[in-house]
Amino acid sequence: MTTTDPETLLPPATGAWREGADPGRRRFLDLPAAVPLEAGGELPDVRLAYETWGELDATGSNAVLVLHALTGDAHVTGPAGPGQPTAGWWDGLIGPGRPLDTDRWFVVAPNVIGGCQGTTGPASRAPNGRPWGSRFPLVTARDTVRSEVALADALGVGTWAMVVGGSMGGMRALEWAATEPERVARLMLLASPAAASADQIGWAAPQLAAIRGDQGWHGGDYHDLPPGAGPHEGLGVARRIAHLSYRTGYELATRFGREPQTGEDPFHGGRYAVESYLDHHAAKLVHRFDAGSYVRLTELMNAHDVGRGRGGTAEALARVTARTAVVGISSDRLYPVSQQEELAAGIPDAQLRVIESPYGHDGFLIESEAVGTLVEDLLAR
Repeated sequence: MTTTDPETLLPPATGAWREGADPGRRRFLDLPAAVPLEAGGELPDVRLAYETWGELDATGSNAVLVLHALTGDAHVTGPAGPGQPTAGWWDGLIGPGRPLDTDRWFVVAPNVIGGCQGTTGPASRAPNGRPWGSRFPLVTARDTVRSEVALADALGVGTWAMVVGGSMGGMRALEWAATEPERVARLMLLASPAAASADQIGWAAPQLAAIRGDQGWHGGDYHDLPPGAGPHEGLGVARRIAHLSYRTGYELATRFGREPQTGEDPFHGGRYAVESYLDHHAAKLVHRFDAGSYVRLTELMNAHDVGRGRGGTAEALARVTARTAVVGISSDRLYPVSQQEELAAGIPDAQLRVIESPYGHDGFLIESEAVGTLVEDLLAR
């Protein structure tokens, strides 16, 4: 291992981007008013971090909104670098000549409210100058739309040519189309449901328990602690659990089988290769993410229910007027295709597409060529 390998470095109390750090490609918008919250109350002094590619045309009609999943951020495409801890998570989709061709489309990607890469979240400073920490409230997918409406207005976007997102991003995209139907011309929902199921809430429960049970959690108020003192152990366990739900047993068996990690003996304290794989993903996350954001955004996903307050799922889906493509991943065991079938059946004139992939839920990120073809098809409609 090199000295830059995350498994050899002392984890920070939080992997969040903090004020004063290099902004990278981020741009910022301070919202003009507090964001009213579905759970009650409001969130003041909200700042949204976002990135853009391409140019808005004279009619403001070529804008595409890309919404990230749980541990994603606004850096959808481009290399890692100062201020950007990772390379773009959908790098093959955006740029000249790519499915979201930036010579034609103006692509916008915000970091979600409650996140940790520049948008106001638990690691951000509250109005009193202290990190929000445990005081940061529950936000829902519907609340994120309220904050992003202000971003659209500030950018001069009246109607999005397309709103696209996968997993948590798909929840947010669906809320956009149900809350602001006149502002969404096309909609692509990938590997996401109309409402979180008991199974999905159940997968989340041990992840939340691992973080809250970490002695470094301090009830959510740990952000000013020194490196090594935050809830990195709990966050790492949460990531391991989540990553298993994102992939498939077939893929893990094919890649790792029962092989030991190179140079290690499981009969004498060593790890199996699959354990090393999970350890690596856990170590990477604790250096670039915030445990408080992980908790709040997981709660956002648990709370997702497009039918809440709208007369149920069927009535909510019937509100959608966008030309819609619903995309499932054949092997997704976390958000199974049956949930995308429900969306496609309920959204008027929606098309259902299933990508054959061995990669499970993460297939919506990995199968970029197949996703890109579907994006081009929807934009041509």
